[in-house]
Amino acid sequence: MVRVLAIADEVDHSLVGERLTRMRPDLVVSAGDLPWDYIESVASAVDVPVVFVPGNHDPEVSSSKVSRAGLHLDAGMPCPAPRPVGAVNADGLVVEAAGLRIAGLGGCVRYRQGPNMYSQREYHLRARRLSWRARGGWSPARRLPSVDILLTHAPPLGLGDEEDGPHVGIAALHGLLDRLRPTWLLHGHIHPHGQPRPDRQVGVTTIRNVVPVRLFEIERGE
Repeated sequence: MVRVLAIADEVDHSLVGERLTRMRPDLVVSAGDLPWDYIESVASAVDVPVVFVPGNHDPEVSSSKVSRAGLHLDAGMPCPAPRPVGAVNADGLVVEAAGLRIAGLGGCVRYRQGPNMYSQREYHLRARRLSWRARGGWSPARRLPSVDILLTHAPPLGLGDEEDGPHVGIAALHGLLDRLRPTWLLHGHIHPHGQPRPDRQVGVTTIRNVVPVRLFEIERGE
């Protein structure tokens, strides 16, 4: 079993310290909209792999390049790393951590100008690319294990989202669930505001809102 600590959207100052040590996670995943230094503090406290996707309030994470000396560059000038130090950006990718396969799709449906926001049409294209990668890309004959976690910032349309523009869910996630059949879809973006947000079940997938902190176990290859 893999103990997964999932965080998103709201900083929980009580987390970093003895409480976090007692949790003993094997993996930390962030579903977006958290300060980089908060994610780094959590990661350094437990010394386990960290995987994240960006939220709509996060900076652009793919705009910089890395020099031969290992420096991050923006427009040719050194700049801070566009991600939490030591964390793996899974946005649009499939990564492996703690023995789990994690597919990531960050951001939310566009409601204003800014980074990490896309139209529903753009999300359909992004979801198809992610599905292609998860299935082996140019080597479809290569049998790949199933995806354990689909890590997103926003939830699927009509499944834990809200009707106001900034919090409408992603329609393309429905097709992605059909194609990838992950055990879990973990998302943030929707703040509970003290109200319980129950898990939802779609086929083999459990959809869970992880704002601000959730700890659970998942079996490898579940």
